[in-house]
Amino acid sequence: MQILLAGAVVLPLVGALAALLPAPPGLKGKNPDQAVLRHGVTVTAVVLAASLALAAGFDRGHPARMQATTDISWIPALGIRIHLGVDGISLPLLVLTALLTFLCALYSYFKMPTGPSPKAFVALLLVLESGTLATFAVLDLMLFFLAFEMVLIPMYFLIARWGGAQKQAAAWKFILYTLLGSVVMLLGLLLIGLKSGTFDMVALATDNGPKAQLSHTVQLIAVLAVGIGLAVKSPLWPLHSWLPDAHTAAPTVGSVLLAGVLLKMGTYGFVRIALPITPEGMHTLAPYLAALAAVGIIYGSLACLALVRKGAKGDLKRLIAYSSVGHMGFVLLGIASMTPTGVNGALFANIAHGLITGLLFFLVGALKDRCGSTDIDTLAGATGAALYGRAPRFGGLLAFGAVASLGLPGLAGFWGEMLAMFGAFRPAAGLSRPAFLTFMALAGLGTLLTAAYLLLVVRRVCMGGTLAAGTAPAADTAAPRPAAPVIPDLARYEYAAWSPLAALTVLAGLWPAALLGLTNPAVQQLLGGGK
Repeated sequence: MQILLAGAVVLPLVGALAALLPAPPGLKGKNPDQAVLRHGVTVTAVVLAASLALAAGFDRGHPARMQATTDISWIPALGIRIHLGVDGISLPLLVLTALLTFLCALYSYFKMPTGPSPKAFVALLLVLESGTLATFAVLDLMLFFLAFEMVLIPMYFLIARWGGAQKQAAAWKFILYTLLGSVVMLLGLLLIGLKSGTFDMVALATDNGPKAQLSHTVQLIAVLAVGIGLAVKSPLWPLHSWLPDAHTAAPTVGSVLLAGVLLKMGTYGFVRIALPITPEGMHTLAPYLAALAAVGIIYGSLACLALVRKGAKGDLKRLIAYSSVGHMGFVLLGIASMTPTGVNGALFANIAHGLITGLLFFLVGALKDRCGSTDIDTLAGATGAALYGRAPRFGGLLAFGAVASLGLPGLAGFWGEMLAMFGAFRPAAGLSRPAFLTFMALAGLGTLLTAAYLLLVVRRVCMGGTLAAGTAPAADTAAPRPAAPVIPDLARYEYAAWSPLAALTVLAGLWPAALLGLTNPAVQQLLGGGK
């Protein structure tokens, strides 16, 4: 188990170095580009297999205990250790990261984004995977920070070199926002480590451990500093403005990984660091975090409604990006409730968002390849997509992703948001219940607005432009319309890359206990001070 976890984290780095080397003569295939893309698929497949083996060997009878642990002294003078481990909170995120990266590599093998050499693309993809897996596996505050920062450079280059319009500006905005937030977060982590005498996250999470050295004032300053860095990555309104630009400009696989796993790093940090290590400071700031999360839910939904309306020239990819602001608002609301119900809902919503929004970004990227545009008015015009008639399987899958995203009962998107609102309905002792009831009501309104804009997307893109009921063009006066474009339906490689996401969305919706059974004991222990 130790080897599986360490191997899953380190193997992508080794694969990234190998991707930059010339391919051996027997493995070149038709051309070197195909060889390096096949290399990316192979490495990510091995990492996924290691993650699944780790999940299969995980002791489900004790999900609150750290398993597959490695603890080696690294910098003794500073007390920094190479400390790895997984519990019921981090294991689902590890598997989700490995799955999405493999699907992105598989998709890119058949549909490589336009840009420079595939060698650099595959190497960056693997470095990104290693940094994300390390973020969910490390148990030392300094290692967490290093892993947290490790993903920035590869994502910057994926956007700047393989992105679309305005890619340079979007890439700079992404890295400046996240770097500035990370600088503040580092100060908070250092404050915790220096005041407590350790950077070990497991020791700090226990009530009778080094955390006892942290006064209320220190906890408040630390959680504020750490929270700013985590809130930028989450993203929390109003620190979200980098997200729509980054998603709109990023290549398809960049958007999938950005939404599917990178946003989860911020919310995971709140659960793993802020809640157990600085509970008093978190308790003071929880109402403000919940208020901003509720505003983000409403703001994201209204922004999407503005983009989808007729004549707004809204971009479908940008709309899905703004929807992430609302969905992650539910995650942060659940965390701010500081209750087992709310935190379990937040962790479930994390996984559901990764599956559903990852699928939606795959679909929107493929739609742009087919139609040459993601402008909603263009896709809804008389010669637009009209997917139900021209590519029924593609249209059906897009409609499935939309109804899953709006939280239809029976699909994964329902449980996380419902549990997060239940957590806000009865927040932790000492938190203002009237305030949290107000936030819950705003979140409930957000679910209605989410349903409104996603159903409008389905109507406009899947049904296309239609005449008003009871009317028809006059044969002798109607101007001839240009021929509608031919839209290919789902290809085999698209079935292979997208079917697992759709299947897991249904499975998580019908059998939520599979995930909640892992997270709940770990959350109970985490909120109970290690007891």
